[in-house]
Amino acid sequence: MSATTYAPALAGHYGFRQAARMEWIKLRSLRSTMYALLLTVAGMIAMGIVTMANTKAPQGASRVASFDPTNNVLAGVALGQLIIGVLGVLAISGEYSSGTIRSTLAAVPDRRLALAAKAAVFGALALVIGEVVTFVTFLAGTAALSPGVPRPSLGDPAVLRAVLMSGAYLAMVGLMGLGIGAITRHTASAIGVLVGITYVLPALLAGTTGTTVAKFFPTMIAGNSLAVTVPVDGMLSPWAGFGVLCLYTAAFLAVGDRLLARRDA
Repeated sequence: MSATTYAPALAGHYGFRQAARMEWIKLRSLRSTMYALLLTVAGMIAMGIVTMANTKAPQGASRVASFDPTNNVLAGVALGQLIIGVLGVLAISGEYSSGTIRSTLAAVPDRRLALAAKAAVFGALALVIGEVVTFVTFLAGTAALSPGVPRPSLGDPAVLRAVLMSGAYLAMVGLMGLGIGAITRHTASAIGVLVGITYVLPALLAGTTGTTVAKFFPTMIAGNSLAVTVPVDGMLSPWAGFGVLCLYTAAFLAVGDRLLARRDA
């Protein structure tokens, strides 16, 4: 068979569906994926239970008005985001470090299609895990509340929204990690950038400028906008915060996509 007849067959065979199936096989076959997801689930549930077990009933009218047990029970998101984010980084940087990216791009020469398939598969998995673990954490944490402490319910105003958005937040941080990994193609530097954006910079800015700038960073949005049922003064509203996170995610993936399309494996 000549090359002129063989190449079109390859080009027509590998589409998004085939690329996504390949990414799913790679993702589920890695032990690190399962271990990381189990650590996310166990860590978030444990933090939710411990936090709620140590939550005391508020005293005084001002404390009662600002008391937000839903925000307390979702405190484990701060741990879960790190694990999911690092897993997102490894989903692509691990291929560069091991050299398997050559096989991936040999099977799917269109780099943008390969990244889109990877983002779709990893994002869907992270979203499912994020939603499941936040709901389980909420139920387990509220069950651990001491008698006399107001117990939140999914039927209470804004509680279901807070739980759903917290689960979606984990998926978006995972996709941010994937985008950063595509930009740097180096695990250590990508994790460093991810940690800087989610932990270091917002903490530094909060200490120097208050919430004026820090409120636009992912961790501050998660803890003070998405996971709250009682609005926090000076912070973004839940939907505004969610919109900012969508912009972060889209920006990292877009830059990663552009750089990946220009580089040789």
